[in-house]
Amino acid sequence: MSAVFLDSVGLLALWNGEDQWNAAAVNVYSELRAARAVLLTTRYVLLECGNAAARTSIRRDVADLQRRVAEADRLISPTDGDWNAAWLAYERGDAGAPGIVDQVSFVVMRRFGITRAFSNDWHFAAAGFETLF
Repeated sequence: MSAVFLDSVGLLALWNGEDQWNAAAVNVYSELRAARAVLLTTRYVLLECGNAAARTSIRRDVADLQRRVAEADRLISPTDGDWNAAWLAYERGDAGAPGIVDQVSFVVMRRFGITRAFSNDWHFAAAGFETLF
């Protein structure tokens, strides 16, 4: 199984039992874990999750994931080139004008040859990636 990119939309849905996408996220994540998929993300996605979860009960989930992906060497630090390419795409409004964190994610995914995202964010599909729920 090829690598899967963990996006904040998917992660927050996974952790938040009240999220409208929780059941789908739990199901897909369970399948990915059972298939031993390589799960990667960026520092920026975890920052985004950390901000969203700062004053909620899922704060510990974000910290736990950060520790696990870092220990497994699956936490990607975007390069200066990634940063610059993402800002150019952001300025142009590529892929339906998503936020800068998504633009960085797209650049990183292309650099690593990742085609699937643990997300249902339509910006990923607009950028040419497969969303998993």
